[in-house]
Amino acid sequence: MTRTTGARAATALGLAMLCIEGYDLFILGAVGPSLLNHPGWDVTKSTLGLLGSLTALGMPIGSVAAGWAGDLYGRRRPMVISLAWLSVWMLLSAVAGTLGLFAATRFATGIGLGALIPLVTAYVSESATPARRNLQVGTALTGLAFGGIITGVIGRALLPAWDFHSLFLFGVFPLVLIPVVWRLVPASVPSAAGGERPTSANRLGEILVARHRRATLLFWAATFTGLVLVYGAGTWLPTLMVKNGYDLSSSLEFSIAFNAGAVLGTLAAVLFADRGLLKAATVASFVLAALAMITLSTPQPRPVLLLASAVAGLGALGTQNLVNIAVAHYYPPHLRGTGLGFSLGVGRIGAVVGPSYLGAVTVLFAWPKAGFYAFVVPALLGAGLAAMFKGTSRRSEAATPARATPRARWR
Repeated sequence: MTRTTGARAATALGLAMLCIEGYDLFILGAVGPSLLNHPGWDVTKSTLGLLGSLTALGMPIGSVAAGWAGDLYGRRRPMVISLAWLSVWMLLSAVAGTLGLFAATRFATGIGLGALIPLVTAYVSESATPARRNLQVGTALTGLAFGGIITGVIGRALLPAWDFHSLFLFGVFPLVLIPVVWRLVPASVPSAAGGERPTSANRLGEILVARHRRATLLFWAATFTGLVLVYGAGTWLPTLMVKNGYDLSSSLEFSIAFNAGAVLGTLAAVLFADRGLLKAATVASFVLAALAMITLSTPQPRPVLLLASAVAGLGALGTQNLVNIAVAHYYPPHLRGTGLGFSLGVGRIGAVVGPSYLGAVTVLFAWPKAGFYAFVVPALLGAGLAAMFKGTSRRSEAATPARATPRARWR
C-alpha cells in the first residue's frame, strides 16, 4: 500500500469511527424532549443535564487511559477494545428499564467515547500525507459532526412516535469496524524522524517539562472551553429550540444544521490551517460561536436561524477539531497519544460542566434566551486562550517532517 493510499484509508477509517462517536455524542440531545415526557421516569431539565454530565464524566478516564496505552502498546489494541466496549454499553442503554440503570450505562459509554478521539487523531496524523496532514486529520474529525447529523435525521424520522430507547440500538455498529481496525491500524507507534525517543516512563511528566508546559496548559484550557460548547450544545440545543417555541421536528432540523456547519466549517478551516493560519481560524471559530448563539436567541427568518445554527456548529464542534489538530501537530509521536489523551481528559471537565452549566442556567433564569447567552462566555474565553498560543516548540518541530514546515504552526 502506497503512502497516499494508506493515508486515504486511515482518513476513511477514522471518519467512520468518529461518526459512531458523534452519533452517541448527540443522541442525548436528540432524545432530550422525549426523555422529559417519558412516563414513570420523572425526568426534569436538571436530570437531563445530569445525564449529559454523567456521559462526559466517563470520558476523561477513557481519554487518558487510551492516550497512554496507545503510546505504550500501539493504537490498534486500544481501538478494538474501545469499539467493543461502546457496542456493549449502547446496547444496555437500549434495554435499560429504569432511570438509574440508564444513567449508569451512559457513564460507562462515556469511557469508550473518551478513548476514540485521541486514538483516531494520533493514528490519522501519523498515517497522513505531510502536505495534507491538517486536511486529512480534519476530515476524519468531521466524523463527529456526521454522526450528529445521522442522529438528527433518525431522531426526526422516529421521534416522538417511537420509544427513545430504539435510537440506542444503532450503537452496536462499532462491532463491524473491529476487523477493519485490526487489518489497517499498525500494531506499534512509528518512530520520530531524528530518532527522538521517550526520556522517561513518565509521559505526563514529559508533556509538562519547561519547553512544553505553556503549550500543554493552553491546550487543556482551550479544550475545556471548547467542550463546554460542544457538550452543552449537544445536550441542550434541541431542548432550547423547543423552549423558544419550535416543535420537536424543527429543533432536530436545527441540530442537523448545527452538525452540517461543523463538517463544512471544519473542512474550510483546515484549508486555512494548511496555509499556516490554524491559530487565526481557531480564534475566529470561537468568536463565531458566540455570535451564532446570540442570533439563535432572537426572532429571525427560518433560513437565517438555520444558517446561525450551522455557524454555531463550526464554532463549537469545528473549533474543538482545530484544537485537536494543533495538539496532534505539537507533540512528537511517542508523546502524541499522551498529549491528546491528557488534553481531552483534562479538558473533558468542560464536557462534564457544560450540560449541567446550561441546565442550571435554564432553571435559574426563566428568560427563554438565557440558555443561548450562557454559551457566549465560554466562546469568548476560548477565543482569548487560542489567541495566547504563540507557536510550537522548536524541538518538537524538529521531531517529524510535518513539524518542520510553517504549516504546522499556529499563527
